[in-house]
Amino acid sequence: MIPAPRDPAAPVGELVAELAGHLGEPAVVALACDLLGGADRATYADELVYLTRLADTAGHPEEWSRVWGARALLYAWDEGAVPVVVAGLGDEAWRVAEMCLKVATRHEVAEATEGAVSLAGHGLSRVRGHALRLLGVAGDTEHVATVRKALSDPDEDVRRHAARALDRLEQRLDLV
Repeated sequence: MIPAPRDPAAPVGELVAELAGHLGEPAVVALACDLLGGADRATYADELVYLTRLADTAGHPEEWSRVWGARALLYAWDEGAVPVVVAGLGDEAWRVAEMCLKVATRHEVAEATEGAVSLAGHGLSRVRGHALRLLGVAGDTEHVATVRKALSDPDEDVRRHAARALDRLEQRLDLV
């Protein structure tokens, strides 16, 4: 059993770091991947307080366990998490896919770019925007057309993300 967080209201990033102090970062990455992969949250009741800032997660839909697992990977990471994050891009719950896009962007996961191309056409503009951010930081020349297409997206925020992603691609890949 692990001790309760020193400050349960602390930002999640701090709580994940505290949990890593108790368990080690590899163990936190493993439990995050397990949750993202669909593990029963009851297995990690003590740890979930650190990932959620909630004393009880029972009332939340199951997809939230996958979101919480993915979010923990923003703060605790190793390359062994890549396959689970890439698989999470195909999750039926948009919140899970969106969080996996955030994780892949933070850690510049090039293996996630094909999933981002698919999600660049998602029905929710916030998901499309995160897909474009990922393509900006981890995409390659074959992703430029997807980003350019998003410059005419009906949503202004998506168009802004597309313009930034295109700038990043052009700079990173020396396309100017």
